[in-house]
Amino acid sequence: MACSATVTSRAKAPRGRIAGSYRHDGPRMRSDTVVPSLPPRSRRARACSPLHLAPLQCPVLEESPRSPSDRRDSIISQWPWVLPHLVAADRAAWRPFEGLVMGPAAQAATYFDPTPILWAEAQSLLDPWTNLTLICRAKMSIGLSFQLFKDGVLLESVNSIAPEYHFSVEAVTAETQGLYRCRTNTGQVWTELSNLVELSGPGSLAAPSLSAGQVSWVTPDWNTTLVCRAWLQGVTFLLTREGEDGFLEEVEAPKDTKATFSIQRGGNYSCSYRTHAAGQPSPPSAAVSIEGLEVPPPPSLSGKDTGVQRPGTSLSLLCTAPLSGVHFQLRRGEEVLVVTMHTSSPDRVYFDMTSLTPADSGIYTCRYQLPMHVTWSLDSAPLELLISDETLAAPELLAEPSGHLRPGAHVSLRCQAPRANVRFVLERQGACGHQGLDRQSPEGSVAQFDLHNMSVLDSGNYSCIYVDLTAPFPGSASSEPVELHVDGPLPKPQLRPLWQGPVSPGHNAVFRCESSLSSVIYQLLHDGEPVNRAVKRATREEEMVLTYVGPQDAGKYSCRYYIKGLDFWSEPSDSLELQVAGVGGGKGIAGRGNSMCKGPGADSAW
Repeated sequence: MACSATVTSRAKAPRGRIAGSYRHDGPRMRSDTVVPSLPPRSRRARACSPLHLAPLQCPVLEESPRSPSDRRDSIISQWPWVLPHLVAADRAAWRPFEGLVMGPAAQAATYFDPTPILWAEAQSLLDPWTNLTLICRAKMSIGLSFQLFKDGVLLESVNSIAPEYHFSVEAVTAETQGLYRCRTNTGQVWTELSNLVELSGPGSLAAPSLSAGQVSWVTPDWNTTLVCRAWLQGVTFLLTREGEDGFLEEVEAPKDTKATFSIQRGGNYSCSYRTHAAGQPSPPSAAVSIEGLEVPPPPSLSGKDTGVQRPGTSLSLLCTAPLSGVHFQLRRGEEVLVVTMHTSSPDRVYFDMTSLTPADSGIYTCRYQLPMHVTWSLDSAPLELLISDETLAAPELLAEPSGHLRPGAHVSLRCQAPRANVRFVLERQGACGHQGLDRQSPEGSVAQFDLHNMSVLDSGNYSCIYVDLTAPFPGSASSEPVELHVDGPLPKPQLRPLWQGPVSPGHNAVFRCESSLSSVIYQLLHDGEPVNRAVKRATREEEMVLTYVGPQDAGKYSCRYYIKGLDFWSEPSDSLELQVAGVGGGKGIAGRGNSMCKGPGADSAW
């Protein structure tokens, strides 16, 4: 069903306090705009919430293979306002991947997050509280609408043909101080809300924010950066390090609201700012910890199918680094492998394992090398790949108990092979497809697999297989399947609040949804309706942030989860109540949206 993305209500600004104006400087795109490529598969997350719509990252494409030009045409037909901003990928970021095969989606187009930027400009930095202007700058410049929010409530909605809009604040008073955000609309969809700007009381400065650049670690030959952001343009930024007196560095930003510091040492850093040389510094930001390492940390290595492979099949192994623009390497033991690679993003690469044979069985790791450096990162966690040629006799699998089971049951599966010194694998064909569940190398010819706390998710046909541990690594056929069926609904999740007392308007409320199952997709519900624009994928728990809480967010919340391959959601958790400070039982204006996208709304990274 269609998602409504239009907000027509407009709150009248306080008389004499906030008024709108705009300045048209022509089309522009910030030089620091991040331009990610399309993911290797189309994602089906749809933006459903009028206040928090997804950034330009999820056009709904068909799943069938299509040529790059077809994919590009599909994007343009569904998102025509993207056309002026479809650009080639940043060459510097992609240079380490020259020679790799790009996925079809990555070849088709690249585009960016259109979330606008909000900041304040003062008529005089000597007294910034007397005459302020809030500037909302869009990243697109065609047919824009602007909305300004204060403490989670829509304050002003205007139309403009300019790429930015100026909201004038005569003075910071008790009436105008608060937490502000803005968003824009090109006639197709509202963007995400902008960064937050806090106008504190007269004579006081809100603390800045401090964040790490690509990574939060340094090595002897690799530096990182820290970015300090303030709400006001033209200030001087000050960097401090825990345990050291004074300021490490001062950076003036006459035409910006942020400063970037190069970091060579580990430690706990914070920043502040001042509006003029004789002014007092603002309160410090929250501390950011930079870890000092001898070598870069390990990447991650994963594969889609965790079961035993058959000769002649193909498999892609995904290696993901914590930063972009690195050189990747795949190894089996200590042997460096030369295989075909393709990528969809500068921080990851797919190693294509084709026409597998039993000789390809083994323990695989990947690592990466920083640009212009000789030092390799630590190895990823090992991934075991087993290939069975099915030349050995099939094992026998017995389950106790078997058949229909109650939720929470315990099952023992005993796999018997005709020989010892083999590697056993337990597999399941169920609602989540074919999965390798567990592996064992017992001393004898029997492996026992214990399954605890069985749920409907564990229903399926179980089988086992074994592979000889000595060359040429022959393997068996699969055992006869054993069907296990668990009755009953999915276990109910539990929702916990990670705050205490009423939430102040404009601040965030963080929920934690917990389940006894892994690899599930969580969703937050407000009075029974989904409130998060995209569902969350997690292992056994997920923190969900309800950003920029307003009066409309007061009420009862619960969560539920969905498992890919099943056709239903779990029962909702028991509800808890979110109270918004200053709201006496009412919900305020309509807000985060009661429309709902059917289905989980997100695919896996594969």
